[in-house]
Amino acid sequence: MDRPVVVGVDGSPPSLVAAEHAAWAAALRSRPLHLVHGYLHPLGYGVPVNPYDVGMPEPSGEARKMLDQTAADLRGRWPDLAVEVRQVAGGPGATLVEESRRAELVVVGSRGMGGFAGLLLGSVSAQVAGQAHCPVLVVRPADRRVPATGPVVVGVDGSELSELAVGHAAEEAARRRVPLVLAHVAAPDGGPPGPEEAAGAGAEVDRLLAGAAETVRRRHPGLTVTARLLRADEPAPALVEAGADAALLVVGSRGRGGLAGLLLGSVSQAVVQHAGCPVLVAHPHGHVG
Repeated sequence: MDRPVVVGVDGSPPSLVAAEHAAWAAALRSRPLHLVHGYLHPLGYGVPVNPYDVGMPEPSGEARKMLDQTAADLRGRWPDLAVEVRQVAGGPGATLVEESRRAELVVVGSRGMGGFAGLLLGSVSAQVAGQAHCPVLVVRPADRRVPATGPVVVGVDGSELSELAVGHAAEEAARRRVPLVLAHVAAPDGGPPGPEEAAGAGAEVDRLLAGAAETVRRRHPGLTVTARLLRADEPAPALVEAGADAALLVVGSRGRGGLAGLLLGSVSQAVVQHAGCPVLVAHPHGHVG
């Protein structure tokens, strides 16, 4: 199946920058690009005061013009790119989550410029990053243009989702022809464990990073791969700092679908909220129903 790259577009500057990133990603993957506008209220039906008691609104002609203009601009920059535009009767977040079932990648814009104070990611972007059925690219900062410079950095912790993230990160680095950095966060030296325990833990981390690097080099022989051990009490700020000069920061996810429970791991959630570069959340691809 020729899964498209899907991007949510509402005419705002962050969404237009996201569309640019999506077009670049689609061109790198030789995939079609779908510009999607979910035109209903984000909450839609079921809210205490239903905004659609008078009937379902029709797609907007103004929004269609915006989509057509965006598509024309992107085709001008990537002439070989197949671009489709569509308005969908749904809230923007729910629409993109549904689109993700059949997508190769979903791209969303963001709000905020980094730092750890306040809610910096828009609610739609957070919903898609947490619930999508395919990888999600969150464009940070909101005005970040393409092509981005720097390496691809990925968090490594040995979990199954971390292995998925490493695989996506290696593919991205190979496509972009940039180095890959495998980053593992460990507690600072001098903590409670004694010298023998610390040495054992250090050897385990070395094996973890060496194993991940060997797997990547086997699949991508020409890729430059380096490993970085980051010493920090909290992993999220350390990964954000490691990605300060990166073209892309890749993290794993936790859970898929549904509104109950924690759908994006706390570390991944913090990285997506505060990173100073685009973030790829490595959800596994869902099955097409």
